[in-house]
Amino acid sequence: MISSADVASLVEKRGAVVLDASWYLPVDGRDPAAEFLAARIPGAQFFDIETIADTDHECPHMLPSEALFTAVVRSLGIESDTRVVVYDGKGLFSAARAWWMFRVFGHTKVQILEGGLPGWIAAGYRTESGHAASLPAGDDFVATREREWFADVKVVKAALLDDTSVVLDARSATRFLGQEPEPRPGVRPGHIPGSRNLHYAQLLTDDPSRLKSAAQLEALFESVGAAEGKTVVTTCGSGISACLLALALHELGRSPVAVYDGSWAEWGCRADCPVAGG
Repeated sequence: MISSADVASLVEKRGAVVLDASWYLPVDGRDPAAEFLAARIPGAQFFDIETIADTDHECPHMLPSEALFTAVVRSLGIESDTRVVVYDGKGLFSAARAWWMFRVFGHTKVQILEGGLPGWIAAGYRTESGHAASLPAGDDFVATREREWFADVKVVKAALLDDTSVVLDARSATRFLGQEPEPRPGVRPGHIPGSRNLHYAQLLTDDPSRLKSAAQLEALFESVGAAEGKTVVTTCGSGISACLLALALHELGRSPVAVYDGSWAEWGCRADCPVAGG
C-alpha cells in the first residue's frame, strides 16, 4: 500500500505510472470508464479489467495471455523497472485484482493507493478530467506467469485434500451457503465442499474502504482456520474480491497467495465440480 501524499510526490516527479483499475458489480450501477473521464489522478491511465482478459473464455475477466498482457502493459508506458500504482473508485476493491495481475505476470514493483480515489480527493489532492494523454510506450517488459500466484480447478482440488492448505471464499455468507441465487445464469448456488468463508468486506474499514490493521486481519484469518502456517487458496464469485484476501495475506507477509481465477463462475457450472450448501 502507498499513501496519497507519497503518490502525489511520485506524480509530481513522474516517478510512477498510475492506473485507474476501477471495476464495479452490476448492482453498483457505475460506469468505470465514464468515471475515469470525469475525474482521475493527474496523468493516470485506465486499466480495463474487462478487456485486459481472455475475452474468448466463457467465464468473465479471466487472465489474459502473456502476450496480451505484455502488449497492454507496454502500451500504458510501463517498462520492466517502472513503479506502478493502482487505485479504484471505491477505496479498495478492484485495484486488488489489478495488483494481483501484475504479480501473476512477474511485475513486482506495484502498489495500491490507500483509500483509492475517494481517499485522494478527501486528502485535498486535485484531479483531472477529459481524455487522458498517452504515455510513451514501453519496450522491455515481458510478462511471465508466476504459477504460485495462480490457481485453477486442479490446484483447488489438490488444496482441499491437503491438511496444510485452506480454500477461502470471499463471497457473502448468503451466497456461500446457497441462500440466494447466483447472479450469472447457469451457475449453481452454494460453495466448494471443504472451503471456508471469509467475506471480503470483513477485511475493510468504511468510507473509503481500506485494509484493517494487521492484528485485526490476523484474527479474521485465524477465525476461519487460516492461521499463519497454512497455505491459502482464495476464491470468490469471478476472481475479483478473492484478490482482496490475497492482498491482505500479502500485507501480513504470507505471500505468494494463489487466487482461483475462474472462481465460482467456473466451479459452479462445471459438472465435475461438486457443490455444497446449495
